[in-house]
Parts: sequence; C-alpha cells; structure tokens
Amino acid sequence: MLLRMVYKSMPSLLRNQKPELAIPDEVAFLMKMGGNGSPLQYLIAFSLLLLSFKACYAKVGCIERERQALLHFKQSVVDYNGVLSSWGSGDDKGDCCKWIGVECNNQTGHVITLELHDLALGGSLSSHLGNLSNLQSLDLGYNYGYMTCENLDWLSGLPLLTYLDLSEVDLSKAIHWGQAINKIPSLTVLYLRYTQLCWSIPTVSISHINSSTSLVVLDLAWNGWNGLTCSMYPWLFNFSSLVHLDLSHNDLNGSIPDVLGNMTTLAYLDLSSNQLEGEIPKSLRYLCKLETLYLSINNLTGLLEKDFLACSNDTLEHLDLSYNQLKGMSFPQLSGFSQLRELRVGFNQLNGTLHESFGQLPQLRVLSIPSNSLQGTVSENQLFVLSKLEYLDLSFNSFIFNISLEQVPQFQASEILLASCKLGPRFPSWLQTQKLLDKLDISASGISDVIPNWFWNSTRNLAWLNISNNHFSGTLPNLTLYPSLGMDLSSNCFEGSIPQSIFDTHWLDLSKNMFSGSISSSCGISVPLGLLHLDLSSNQLSGELPKYWEQWKDLIVLNLANNNFSGKIRNSISSLYKLRTLHLRNNSLTGALPWSLKDCSYLSLVDLGKNKLSGRIPAWIGDSLSNLIVLNLRSNDFNGSIPLNLCRLKQIQMLDISGNNLSGKIPKCLKHLTAMSHKESSDIAYEELVSEMLFTYVDNTLVQWKGKESEYKNTLRFIKSIDFSSNNLIGGIPIELTYLVELVSLNFSRNNLVGPIPATIGQLKSLDFLDLSQNQLQGEIPDSLSQIAGLSVLDLSNNTLSGKIPLGTQLQSFSASTYKGNLGLCGPPLLTKCQEDEPGEVSFTGLIRKKEDDQDDANDI
Repeated sequence: MLLRMVYKSMPSLLRNQKPELAIPDEVAFLMKMGGNGSPLQYLIAFSLLLLSFKACYAKVGCIERERQALLHFKQSVVDYNGVLSSWGSGDDKGDCCKWIGVECNNQTGHVITLELHDLALGGSLSSHLGNLSNLQSLDLGYNYGYMTCENLDWLSGLPLLTYLDLSEVDLSKAIHWGQAINKIPSLTVLYLRYTQLCWSIPTVSISHINSSTSLVVLDLAWNGWNGLTCSMYPWLFNFSSLVHLDLSHNDLNGSIPDVLGNMTTLAYLDLSSNQLEGEIPKSLRYLCKLETLYLSINNLTGLLEKDFLACSNDTLEHLDLSYNQLKGMSFPQLSGFSQLRELRVGFNQLNGTLHESFGQLPQLRVLSIPSNSLQGTVSENQLFVLSKLEYLDLSFNSFIFNISLEQVPQFQASEILLASCKLGPRFPSWLQTQKLLDKLDISASGISDVIPNWFWNSTRNLAWLNISNNHFSGTLPNLTLYPSLGMDLSSNCFEGSIPQSIFDTHWLDLSKNMFSGSISSSCGISVPLGLLHLDLSSNQLSGELPKYWEQWKDLIVLNLANNNFSGKIRNSISSLYKLRTLHLRNNSLTGALPWSLKDCSYLSLVDLGKNKLSGRIPAWIGDSLSNLIVLNLRSNDFNGSIPLNLCRLKQIQMLDISGNNLSGKIPKCLKHLTAMSHKESSDIAYEELVSEMLFTYVDNTLVQWKGKESEYKNTLRFIKSIDFSSNNLIGGIPIELTYLVELVSLNFSRNNLVGPIPATIGQLKSLDFLDLSQNQLQGEIPDSLSQIAGLSVLDLSNNTLSGKIPLGTQLQSFSASTYKGNLGLCGPPLLTKCQEDEPGEVSFTGLIRKKEDDQDDANDI
C-alpha cells in the first residue's frame, strides 16, 4: 500500500519541485524514464528527494561579520533588564540567528530582522549596525532606557532596509538625518517619533540626492521641542508615494502648503498640535483616497466650506478639526460621507444649526462638536437614526432638544455629553434606553424635575455622572454604585440627609444644595477603592465633624465649607495624610488647631476662615506644612503674636490672618516668603487617574479683594497677597516687606501700627491693592508710592500722615477719601493747599525728616 501511495504521488512531487533545489541523479534518471521505473525504485528515489529537501531547508548559521556587528551593538548599549543575555561568544551562544530579537535568512544565514522594541535599552547606537548589509527590518523604537545616536550615516550600508523604527531614540545631534534617510532606496516604512529631531538645511541640493521614493509610511510626530519646522517641506515633498504621513506635535507654522494636494496617494494625514494658521487649502479636496485627516489644535481660521473634502466623501472615516478658530454660518453638509466614523469639530467658532444631513451618516460612531456657537433645534431625525453612534458630545452650545417621549434612539452610546444644551424641563426619558452608558453629562440643561427611580438603577455601570447646575429636587435614595464612579450633583435643590452608600465613590460633589443632618458616622463605612474628592460645601449640614477619618484616608480634596458644623477639629484628622486641600470655612468650629494636622504635610491649601477657632497660631505650620500656597485663618479668635515660623512658608502666595486678636509686631522675616518675590506662580490643581478615567480638579477659594470677598479659581495663581488687617498689631511696617516685589495685594488696615510708610514701598511694582488705613502711621507719603503704575485701590485714611501728597498722575487719580483723616496732608486731590516756600528760601525740614526716617529703618534692620 505504501509503495502504491509513493508511486502515485511521485510525478506531482517532481513536477512541483522548486527549481533552486538540487535533484539527485537517481531521481533525475527516473524522470527521464517517464515513469517506467518499478515501485521500489520510486521508493528509493522518494527517500533521496526528501533528504535533499531537508538539506536544502536546513538553517545556516549566522555570518561571522554580522555576528561581530551585533556584539558591537550590545557593547554600546545599556541593557537594564538583561534582555540581551542570549547574545554572547560561548559555544551555546555562537549562532546569532538564535539570539533574542534576531531573525536570519534560513538559506543564506544573513541577518534580515533586528527587533528590540519597547525594552529597557539605553546607551548609544553603534554604527556597526551598518555592517548588516542584508537587513530588511530594524525596530529599536520605544526603549525607555534613553538611547542616543549622534549620526545616521551608517544607514547607507543597509540598501535592503524596508522598515525602520527609531522612535524615542535621541537624534538631536544627528543633524543630517534627512540625507541619511534618502540613501536607503528600499525604505517603505519610517517611524521617528519622539526623537528630538531638528532640521538642518542640506549642504547638497535636495534635487541631486536620490530620495527613497518608495516610502509609504512616514511618522515624524512629537518632535516639536527642537523645532521640526516647515523648512523641511522641500525634503518631504520628494516622497511621491506616501500613504501615511504624521507630522503632529511639531513646530510647523504658516499655512498648510497647497502642494499637499498633489500627494494623491495619501490615506492618512495628521498635522495636529502645530502652529498652522490660515484657511484649510482647497487643494485637499483632490485627496480622493483620504481616510483620516487630523488638523486639530492649530490656529486655522476661515470658513468651513461644505465641499472642502469633496473628492474623499466615499473614503473619509476620521475627521478632527477641533481646537481651531474655524467659522461658518452653518454646519457643513456631510450627507455624502458614507464611510465617516469619527467627526470632531469642537472648540471652534462655528455657528448656525445642525443640518439634517447628520442623519445620513450611517457609519458615524463619534460625534463631537462641543464649545461652538451652534444653536437651533435638535430632532430625532438628526441623532436618533445614527444606529452606530457610541460617543455624543454637543455640550456648551445652545441646542434645544425637541424629542417626543415616544422616540427611542437606535444607538447604544457609552458617552453622552450634553452640558448647557436645553433638555428640560422634564427629565429626558429616552436615556432609559441607554444600557451601556459609561459617562453622562447633562449639567446646566434646564431640567426642573425629580430624578426617576429607573435612572438610579441605570447608574450602576456609570463611571462619571454630572447633573449639576439644574433644578433637581427630592432626596437621594440608597444606591448601589459602580466602584469607580465620579458624581457631580452640585448646584441643585436636593434635600434631606445624605445616604451613606453614596460615599462609595471616588469623586463626590454635592455642594450648593439643601442637604441637612450629620455626617459624623459616614466615615465608618467601607470605601473599597478610596474616596479622593469630597465636596459637601454650601449645604445645611450640622453636628460635629467625624470622630474617625480612617475610611477616607485617600482623600485629596475635602470641602465642608459654608455649613453649620460645630465642635472641635479632632486629632484623628491626621488619618487624611494624603490631603492637599482642606476647606472648613464659615462653620462654627471651636478650639485650637489640632497638633496632628501637621501630619498632613501635602497640604497646599488650608481655609479655616470664619469659624470660632482660638488659641495661638501654631508655629509648626511653618515647619510641617511647607507646601502651603494658601493659608486663610481670617475671622477667628486666634491670639498671641505672629509666629516667626510662618516665614518658612516659601511657597505661600496668599496669607490671610486678618480679623483675629493677634498682637505684637509684624515679623521682619516676611522677606523670606520667596514665592511673593518671584514671578513664577503655582497652580492648585490635581489630576487623578482612576479606572482609566482622568479626574481633574482646579482649586478655588474666597479672597478678600478690594473690600469684598470674591471667589477665585483659574486666576487664583495670580493672587499674591498678605492680609493682617483687623488685629492688634503694633510697631512699624518693616522695610524688609518691600522685598516681596511680586505682591499684588497688601492689607495692614485696622491695627495700631506706628512710624512711617517705608520709603522703598515703590519697589512693590506689582501692587494693585494697598490698604494701610486706620492705623497711627506718621510722616510723609513716600515719593516712590507714585511710581506704582498699576495701583488701582489705595486707602491711607485715618492715620497721622503729613506733608504734601507726591505729585504724579497715580496718586492724584484717587478720590479725597483715600487720604481723609490725615489732618497734616495737603495738595491734590485734597482741597487743602500746601504752604509754598518763599522764593530763594531753602527748606531743610524735609531733608532732616528723611535722614531721621532712614536712621529708624537702619536701627530696625
């Protein structure tokens, strides 16, 4: 039977044998016989043929010259994790074709692939890689050990190379990289992302260089640090066969070149995150094969015409024009884009209405057009028919949803963001059909309703819920929530007690409602993954603060301001050792600051103003809370002197201890508050990544500014202020204070300060607000005060100042009330005129007083 099978299969084997294989003479003899041999002869011949196949397909060991080149490469790099341990010179490591990351040709033994992608390699690239003359693919991309290469001239020794990835290799010194790439005639794919490329004008005319016209994929993204600019365009446009071009995150400026329209093979074009300006060139309409176009985060202007991509309406799948300055009286018609899956045009200046053609995009999965000036009615024919829609963002426009209760969307979206769109006054019932929702934002949408029970059941899969700034009423039920849920229910009309189950979240904002009752037992619940952000401010909560805080030990932000909490701040607050922001303002808290608060060393903002706290301001604040940027203790009952340790708060930008019973002198060491003498400012903002969702928080606080309290958030970093007003401080204003040259606001009013205003106060060039009123300050107003050009609020009233108000447009621009109560002052804007010196008479009074003032300042120092 076996002989028969061999006999029957032999002719086909012989017919299909590869021409490069050497056929044994015995087999050739049988072939000449035309198939007349006996079965035994066929069996013998078949065996010989199998042996010849085996010999021909046996792997050949690597070439010694190439093996040495690889060993030189290993010597030049730093192998942090030992991934190249198989590379060596021992008997068991002699064949480089068996080394990790190396692939050889089975017949010739030449190295054809070197793939060491995403490993912990560092050091420098060896030029000996140029000896791998048969290399076809070289991938050293995304190694996180910091790899460098000072020139790429060795690439000319790789004429067969088709694939090259050097992403994240530092090529900042390889200034002639463009010419080196041109010398690889077979190169098809090139990735040079994050390589710090710079462009050097070639010394040889580009037209005389043989460019790699076979290049299909070119990715030079994320090279903006060293200036990959539009001067590279002449080199770039030599590649006439590009299908994929990524120049995002660079320093390209000027207009988008029209010549891009000549690259008709392009299917992928990414120019996002540059500094491009002007209009989108009309030449792009000739890119008939275009599938992806990303032009976001530039400065593009002009009208967005409906036919700007006319030729690609059958191929375009991804379009991102967001974060530009594009305009348009109406949104472009997109009915012809039958393959469009992703449309992002947010953060532009588009106005007008949504066209009915939106309902004619059958493949659309992502529709993102937030933060424009679009308006008009949104109907079910525009949105609900998009059966494949997964992501919908129409937020911060002026859309009005006109959708009947019976209408059901054909899509199942994971994210629906409709902030500032008018959905109300009734709760949108069509949301009940959305079973896959991960994020929902219907904040500021004009809803005045009670939340239906079915909605709370649907929140079990939500990761983010924002229904803030509406008029929701009623109470909150006990909920079973998704463990990583972030929830913003602020600025509504919810009332009643806060259910304990709602604290089983990561981010919770219930501020500006009418919740009441106590939270003293809420810390006893188990929070598996940790509550990071808790804002219960501006409610009607009462009782004592929790006795135990251990279950909230992961808190970063705690805001309980503007409630009716009473009692002491307990020592157990030290459990919140990760805390960065603490708002307990405007309650009825009593007692001294707990010493355990010093264990919360990450704190950057502490606002305990408007309570009934007492005792001395602890000296340990300056030692243990060295990261403080904002410290507000105003309107309490603190007494004693200002601790000198506060001068160690080198990052402090806002220091408010006004409205207490503090006594003693103003410390001269305030000059060490260095953040107030430097232009640099610190943000009070945090980002936390939870379950692949980024939570961002920018802190805010109330600042006593120009006579009233104002809330500052995004501009808080620009407020550098000191407020010691309404205390019992004595002594003079230390001249050292004028070293804080970036101070914006200074308030020492309503104290018992004496002596002159420091003559060098004019050094505070950044002052916008200065209040020294209701003290006992003496002497003349320093001439340098008139040199503070930006001063908009000045109050020197009710002191014992004397002399002529210095002339200058600044001090005369204030009203007379600025200087009232100083009987010795004269000159504009006061009606009291100064006595003019007699002609020829020299008055030494001012010189003597100036000398005495200087001597007093010197004694103080």
